[in-house]
Amino acid sequence: MSVTDLERLKSIKNGQKEQLTFSDAEMERRLASLRKIMADAGADVALLTSYHNIKYYSDFLYTSFGRPYALVVTQDDQYTVSANIDAGMPWRRTFGDNVVYTDWHRDNFIWVIRESLRQRGIDPARIGVEDDAVPLELRQKFEAAFPDAALVDVSKSAMRQRMIKSEEEIEVIKHGARIGDLGGFAIRDAIREGVAEYEVALAGTNAMVHEIAETFPHTEIRDTWVWFQSGINTDGAHNWPTTRKVQRGDILSLNCFPMTSGYYTALERTLFFGEPDQRSLELWNINVEVHRAGIELIKPGISCAEIAHKLNEIYIGYGLLPNRTFGYGHSFGVLSHYYGREAGLELREDIETVLEPGMVVSMEPMIMIPDGEPGAGGYREHDILVVGEKDAENITKFPFGPEHNILGV
Repeated sequence: MSVTDLERLKSIKNGQKEQLTFSDAEMERRLASLRKIMADAGADVALLTSYHNIKYYSDFLYTSFGRPYALVVTQDDQYTVSANIDAGMPWRRTFGDNVVYTDWHRDNFIWVIRESLRQRGIDPARIGVEDDAVPLELRQKFEAAFPDAALVDVSKSAMRQRMIKSEEEIEVIKHGARIGDLGGFAIRDAIREGVAEYEVALAGTNAMVHEIAETFPHTEIRDTWVWFQSGINTDGAHNWPTTRKVQRGDILSLNCFPMTSGYYTALERTLFFGEPDQRSLELWNINVEVHRAGIELIKPGISCAEIAHKLNEIYIGYGLLPNRTFGYGHSFGVLSHYYGREAGLELREDIETVLEPGMVVSMEPMIMIPDGEPGAGGYREHDILVVGEKDAENITKFPFGPEHNILGV
């Protein structure tokens, strides 16, 4: 038998279905909403290919390694399309069915999608895709595989659905915030003069991973990380740990990211090792002032843009608006530095989305003072708030500000 004679499409139902993150009712709720989005767009089928939407609608989180994955949703059925290298794991962790494509033929991923639909008697006239996540090459292959079908975008409507969290989602997010706090305390305990950034980061990651495993014993253990930065390395919010060692007088930045089944939460705090100088303390207190004001602003009925403009006024009063480095916060859910994010719910001047009950957003102001200037470094705080019917609940408990986070004195 030659390689080309081997199967192109497989079903690998190896073992038993795993306990998923959410109840069947929760997953059916999500899919019902997606099917309404499809119906409104006139789509017979949705071909979802992003990390975030495949995870959100199936509870399966893939590992690409250069191979494409998909969730195929019809009005009556849904199934993930995974690579043979993963064997039965995608089926075990998918809400619904799963089909497998092999590597024995070029573009077999596309062939299997088309064949699996044909076996179900579906010849789609309109196909929902994610315009914000489909590379041009893959889109062209979809068009070639379904020459009589129109491709229509469903990504923005799906993103809008993901913005409003269910009670089950909020429960997972609250645990994530608690676990982030735990990681923060482990980091604070590990800080001492001469310790390398990566060693401090490992202490926080280990604490969070152990707690995730204890709290969610049925979930995969993956993707939790820490960015711990010191001195000049605090200038960027996404700077990875290095071998730089903590020195007395350093500004420090603590950033914990526990990931529970693809659900991102975060804790970010400014600290100092040793007494900060006068200008550093002044800048830190200004950023804390903005942070407190932002927490008070988050409530239903206010727009993302309005929050940003109001907080800008505080920085303007201190002449620090040019030192602001990014928006004031963002939505939570299925996201990370490679999954994607809900871009329509960021606290920025160009986002007019109005906060509603069930949304979960951060408040995270940051300013950066360049090296060589008084108070040089990056100042950042980060809390997570769940928007309710009348106000918002702050679910981050790790303390912030100079009265709590000056260490080594």
